[in-house]
Amino acid sequence: MTIYNIPNLITFFRILLVPCLVATYYLPNSYLSLYEKDIIATAIFILAALTDWLDGYLARRLNQTSKFGAFIDPVADKFIVITALILLIELDRISALIGIIIIGREFVVSALREWMATVGRSSGVAVAFIGKLKTIFQMIAIPCLLFAHNIMLIPIYTIGSWLINIAAILTIVSMIFYLNKAIQSLTDKKQ
Repeated sequence: MTIYNIPNLITFFRILLVPCLVATYYLPNSYLSLYEKDIIATAIFILAALTDWLDGYLARRLNQTSKFGAFIDPVADKFIVITALILLIELDRISALIGIIIIGREFVVSALREWMATVGRSSGVAVAFIGKLKTIFQMIAIPCLLFAHNIMLIPIYTIGSWLINIAAILTIVSMIFYLNKAIQSLTDKKQ
């Protein structure tokens, strides 16, 4: 089993984007203004999101899916999202509560999936539409909040704020959904 196929290399590239995202905001203001940092950070996050789509597409298209890829891809996704959320909290663009809800859910659902796999019931917590919907809102909200400047008369920050709040609500709903699915799966196993 080789871990060095094209989709996995793209995933590794996405992981390498995380320190670039962080470093952008830690450059001295004499090098880049906040506006320039916001543009770069937004571009990095969008690039990461595009590579997430691309590695999955290529894995299927080139028939290079692997257990390692199935493991590392969601890790890379969570790493970039959690990093962006922490930066947004530090920049005072989202509340710590929103960050805790979204990050906490990622840990709970990941641990739940891992545990369900160990008891042979991983299909009981397979990705559902509500989880995908949460991800869509989150992946649109984060670049809006990283950029946080109006484009002409379009209030990008306000749009991002609304979307991240919706994502937080969907985060709670999806976590409850996955917990219920796990309980049902375990209950069905006992009968």
